[in-house]
Amino acid sequence: MRIAFLVAPEGVEQIELTDPWQAVLDADGTPRLVSTKSGRIQAFHHLDKGDTFAVDADLDHTGVDDYDALVLPGGVANPDALRMDERAVAFAKGFFDAGKPVAAICHAPWTLVEADVLRGRTLTSWPSLRTDIRNAGGTWVDERVAICASGPNTLVTSRKPGDLEAFCAAFTGEFEKAAA
Repeated sequence: MRIAFLVAPEGVEQIELTDPWQAVLDADGTPRLVSTKSGRIQAFHHLDKGDTFAVDADLDHTGVDDYDALVLPGGVANPDALRMDERAVAFAKGFFDAGKPVAAICHAPWTLVEADVLRGRTLTSWPSLRTDIRNAGGTWVDERVAICASGPNTLVTSRKPGDLEAFCAAFTGEFEKAAA
């Protein structure tokens, strides 16, 4: 499976990128870093700069058809920047329109709020997104992982870095089911 990891040029929480990336590799998948700009992205360890990572494809040169599933890592600045970029919002929405599975952790559901794909969905996130998710028509739950298959695709969400082990196991399992 080819898995798109959509991130902004800076602001992604590094562990929310690297742990799911490794989980995809461990499941014999092919992760691809997609961003709004080509070059490298700057990751963060909360508020401190972390490593940089090479972008595999920018949104002007790739599309939903190039991937089997989408992972949206968090960090506060990352999804805030993505939800302000029409191409990023359309890219995320495209996975729902195509019935492809999506996984999002921490603040990442902000991009999905903007894409207007949460109506009737049950999901979790960093607690500060609770009201935004409810206002977008979703049902917010305080659980390590929420798996929602009540739409055209499966949505796997998680709250925070402390939930990464459960998140990675859940989304790789769901992605494998979707591929079968």
